[in-house]
Amino acid sequence: MRLLLKFNLILILVFGSSVAIAGYLSHQFLERSARAQVLEQARLMMGAAGGMRTYTSDQVGPLLTAHPDRSNEFLPQVVPAYSATEVFNYLRATYPDYSYKEASLNPTNVRDHAADWEADVIQIFRDHPQKQEFFAERETPAGRVLFLAKPLFVDMSCLQCHSTPDKAPPAMIKLYGADHGFGWKVGDAIAVQLVSVPMAIPLKIADQAFKSLMLSLGGIALLTLVVLDLAVALVVIRPVTRLSNMADRISTGDLDVPEITVTGSDEIADLARSFNRMYLSLVKAIRMLGSDSE
Repeated sequence: MRLLLKFNLILILVFGSSVAIAGYLSHQFLERSARAQVLEQARLMMGAAGGMRTYTSDQVGPLLTAHPDRSNEFLPQVVPAYSATEVFNYLRATYPDYSYKEASLNPTNVRDHAADWEADVIQIFRDHPQKQEFFAERETPAGRVLFLAKPLFVDMSCLQCHSTPDKAPPAMIKLYGADHGFGWKVGDAIAVQLVSVPMAIPLKIADQAFKSLMLSLGGIALLTLVVLDLAVALVVIRPVTRLSNMADRISTGDLDVPEITVTGSDEIADLARSFNRMYLSLVKAIRMLGSDSE
């Protein structure tokens, strides 16, 4: 096997292993980065929902309830949970895979009733009251989704409508009924805000970035291999080939071979100088033997 071929096989093995390791590590990093990106999007959407809740509670609610024509009515639009959910329903017209829900174990509006997995999330906050946030991934028919959850605790203002049916606004009882949404206790984690964001888009971006990275690494490795091949051919292969050709001519009895011109001070140059000395010594010895035989 030729020396350059052996050298290429070694380099391909080394570069291939390096690219494989770099690819594995970069893929893990890009997936973590995509997950962090999705989580940050979820936090941003959660912040928007919180802003809508505060706006409704501080400005819209007092404005409507103070209107004399509305004093005996119950308007769902003054409920922060309702307004935040409605705003995100409009958002879903453009981004159908994004969702927001205020899931409750005992809601007034049945559309807010917690599914089994949402009830499990609420239980996590009940078991760990100090926890302010929880996120995880779950599989859905639309693909893998990351959800972010924040707890909603009962405070004194909630009891105006959610303590017992007899204390709730009659208009609310008429609209939602009296068999759910009551019996809340101050301090309980009664619900969670849930924002769900699809992982498909950022993962697709991560995959594209990974492919571009691997193509770049492969191109750099190929270019490096070509440059190293040229360097080895010029610095090692060519001088060694000249020495080999010279040795072949000498072995056939050709003593008129010119000495190799030597430049530099590396190992190849030292080998060429040693070969020249050996060649001169051999020529002298052969000529001495020829003159003695005469």
